[in-house]
Amino acid sequence: MIVALQKGLLQDGVQVSLVKLCDWFGVPRRTCYYRPTKGEPKLQDKLVEPVKAMIEANPSFGYRTVAHLLGMNKNTVQRIFQLKGWQVRKRPRGQRPRIQALPSVAKAPNERWSTDLCRIWAGRDGWCTLALVIDCHTRELLGWHLSRSGKSKTAEAALEQALIARFGCLGKVKEPFLLRSDNGLVFTSRKYTGLAKSYGLQQEFITPYSPEQNGMVERVIRTLKEQCVHRTRFETLQHASRAIGDWINFYNHERPHQALYMQTPAEAFAKAA
Repeated sequence: MIVALQKGLLQDGVQVSLVKLCDWFGVPRRTCYYRPTKGEPKLQDKLVEPVKAMIEANPSFGYRTVAHLLGMNKNTVQRIFQLKGWQVRKRPRGQRPRIQALPSVAKAPNERWSTDLCRIWAGRDGWCTLALVIDCHTRELLGWHLSRSGKSKTAEAALEQALIARFGCLGKVKEPFLLRSDNGLVFTSRKYTGLAKSYGLQQEFITPYSPEQNGMVERVIRTLKEQCVHRTRFETLQHASRAIGDWINFYNHERPHQALYMQTPAEAFAKAA
């Protein structure tokens, strides 16, 4: 404003210095003489290239996971994501009423497990059913089974695989713990409830139509679909089983988890045990 006023006075033949004009109008002199300009941020190629290569191979990875796997500072990686436009914006959360219930968490391994089913397209074999069992403390995927049948045998096979993976054999557990699931026909069937009871597990069921109460295994299913299922066109059930098995091994032993302080589920169990 002061500079424009000085130019106007000069056009009228009146010459007044900026110092006097600033004093007359009570404007700080530095605002007239100094105009700080912010340069465009610069990124080093040696930092950008490995980040770009990793997210091209794994588009669903967030900046924390990328930073941990590359051994880089997470703030640096986040800055690269922001400047390059690679950071996905979060969807706004709606104001929906939530049922107050105990979440699917645990304070120690083998305190609460969670299980669920989902559908996977397996090409020539059509729609298949995948059953998963997760430890709610270590977030380790202990058991899984993929089959063309959506009956209780699929969920039973995943549960027995989880017991073998954690305890080394099948049999009644020494200390009973909780097994959380929804109220589907599979988990409430006589065969499945009888099997869980024979192994000393105590079933607990979420409130109907409240999948957030089983949120831990629901989130794992979403991650599995984002990072494996939706990125691969499975030709057969066998092809799908190989790919899912490889991803679960990666998830348990290589993929860091923010809720576990950037540890893998296997590392979290080793530390807790």
